[in-house]
Amino acid sequence: MAKIFSNTGRAVLGHVVDPIARSLLRLGVTPNMVTVAGTVGVVLGSIILGARGYLVAGALVVTFFALTDMLDGTMARMRPSGSKFGALLDSSMDRIADGAVFGAVIFYLYGQDNPYNGIVAGLISLGAGQVVSYVKARAQSLGLNGDVGIAERLERLIMVGIGGIVSGLGADWGLPAALWFLAVLSVITIFQRLIHAARSEKVPAE
Repeated sequence: MAKIFSNTGRAVLGHVVDPIARSLLRLGVTPNMVTVAGTVGVVLGSIILGARGYLVAGALVVTFFALTDMLDGTMARMRPSGSKFGALLDSSMDRIADGAVFGAVIFYLYGQDNPYNGIVAGLISLGAGQVVSYVKARAQSLGLNGDVGIAERLERLIMVGIGGIVSGLGADWGLPAALWFLAVLSVITIFQRLIHAARSEKVPAE
């Protein structure tokens, strides 16, 4: 599912995101502004809506603002020169947003007496998600390629959102099921990236 979304869904969204990105740049909006605004939206949606049990509304708000991750990246590519700080800011804001989303989910499940051990799945997903991002970044800093995997950040947030909507519509198993599924995919992604990075290393000839 994640790979299908990566290849097809991102291409479709690209046709929507590109003109918006151009319009914002013409108005003087910077990619960093979009990055921060998106993170603030995700954090507020998670805390005000998700953690308090408004799962459908929370999922829709968080997913909407999570999509700004594509928007700021597109804006950065359209600018004449890239920004190293912008890349650092984007990565840092992503970690804050992820913490807010999974923290809100875990808080909610705790108040629901932890159905289907969803808290455990949430903690695994949060921890594994951080490692997924770290492996890619660390591999790049070492000149390796770790940019693969079936559960990248946007897909992870969308999966949580789908689970939240299902639970919000009355099926209490929806969110825990999504979290367990995500936990498994995240752990697999860690190993995918490590293996790919190892294979990408060029061993000097003796």
